[in-house]
Amino acid sequence: MLSIKRRGRHSKFGAVYFWCLLALFASATFLSIMRWSENYHLFVLGAASFACAWFGHSMVRWRWRHWVRLHITGMSMSYVFMLIAFYVDNGKQLPVWKDLPHAMYWLLPLAVGLPLIVRALLWHPLVRASHH
Repeated sequence: MLSIKRRGRHSKFGAVYFWCLLALFASATFLSIMRWSENYHLFVLGAASFACAWFGHSMVRWRWRHWVRLHITGMSMSYVFMLIAFYVDNGKQLPVWKDLPHAMYWLLPLAVGLPLIVRALLWHPLVRASHH
């Protein structure tokens, strides 16, 4: 997400992210099935994360109207959902996080991620260039 947005590094790292996220979703699915009543939320978050990444990845290929914004939103939300899953699963064992209420594991990644996504949607050079 931090590399210059053009063919090359950004798209290669994006492809690696996409396929690693698919592997992560597959493993989350497997682990959730093993202990469904305790871990079903990891399946839901993994599915949401991969669905967002698939959507964002598809926007580059399909080039729908506003594809840049849709790509940014999809890929960014996939990362936010992945962070939520990580903190929900591991927050109670992490310094600082273990002292927070459980709801914060869900809300803090959103509280940080959503303003950054909105900022990118308003100010990213590719978004601004697509208006002209």
